[in-house]
Amino acid sequence: MRLRSHRLVFAGAVLSATLMVLTAPASAAPGHHEPGRSAQTARALAAYSALDRYFGTADGSGLYREQYPVEAGDNPYSYEWPYSQVHIAALDLTVANPRGERAYAARAKAQERYWNATGGTTGLPGYDSYPVAPYGAGGDMFYDDNEWVGLAKIQRYLQTGDAAALKRAKEIFTLVESGWDTDTSHAAPGGVFWTQATWSNDRNTVSNMPGAQLGIRLYQITGKRHYLDSALRFYHWTNTYLQSPSGLYWDHLDLDGTLEKTIWSYNQGVPVGVNVLLYQVTHDRTYLRRAQRIADAAYTYYVTQGRLHRQPIFFNSIYFKNLLLLESVTGGRKNRQAMARYADQVWATNRDPATGLVHFNADGGTEAIQQAALVQIYAVLAWPPARWPTLY
Repeated sequence: MRLRSHRLVFAGAVLSATLMVLTAPASAAPGHHEPGRSAQTARALAAYSALDRYFGTADGSGLYREQYPVEAGDNPYSYEWPYSQVHIAALDLTVANPRGERAYAARAKAQERYWNATGGTTGLPGYDSYPVAPYGAGGDMFYDDNEWVGLAKIQRYLQTGDAAALKRAKEIFTLVESGWDTDTSHAAPGGVFWTQATWSNDRNTVSNMPGAQLGIRLYQITGKRHYLDSALRFYHWTNTYLQSPSGLYWDHLDLDGTLEKTIWSYNQGVPVGVNVLLYQVTHDRTYLRRAQRIADAAYTYYVTQGRLHRQPIFFNSIYFKNLLLLESVTGGRKNRQAMARYADQVWATNRDPATGLVHFNADGGTEAIQQAALVQIYAVLAWPPARWPTLY
């Protein structure tokens, strides 16, 4: 049986990735000819069409299943983390092809099936980990789940001026602020918790750096200093306790001070984006140098040393988008070219032409989040570089 938990999918994706026959570094791709933007748009649309065909539901909810083929005992709908990436895939498509607006509207509407207006354990509303009534019984709130939606809402606002999207992003940031650890008796006190669930007390790179990114974006838009102050609090805590001497970021820290030192690709991309945004709002080139240092260390670790294909594709989509944000400021094409090589290798090696679905799992199945990540990657590759500054 394939893993269905929106958290256990991390481990499943990594295990299956080790079985892939993709061992050469992405930089070792002589003779690679990148498709033009129109071809990349076509691939994004084809990948989204397959996503909708095999994961969409027909009950009017607009929600998606979590995996295909469906197995006995599967939930009727996906968890919030996979759905957030489906939502973002549709959002990214609207820039590559404006005809995607209808699909985006449907995905954004269904996103609200997860909204818990009565609030979680901190008394503030946010997105539950599973749809709320009448579509489900809701679930624990994860701060990182909410942050991805908040960043998507910011992207939507920057691209269209959608005032409702900005309002939701502000609500999400207020929720994230409430997740800050205030107990000074804890090891490394501070940090935003990963989840409100009682079974975890981890404080993660992924619950702090995307929160910082969201806060800086809100400061850029509103000019309100408290957004930047909170963002800097998240940023400095993560740098103090979760950044390794190499410049790369570990995963999380528990309350007794034990570090989980796995180095995930998305945990490198987001700090790059955070530093780029800090440079933009402060004009302090120290932040830009930090962004470049992290990006260079990550490029060596994942691309030069051939680890990129061992990462889940949905981590790599987030990683690469933040690298494009960096290149929107510094220029250059090294990271975009690595992104294109990666996408084309996945297309050639992991995609079933008969269904249009990508296969990474040992059992041959596909997860909605994996398919959505492929859509995101090709959609953003098709964007004109002038739109990159709106990424995360």
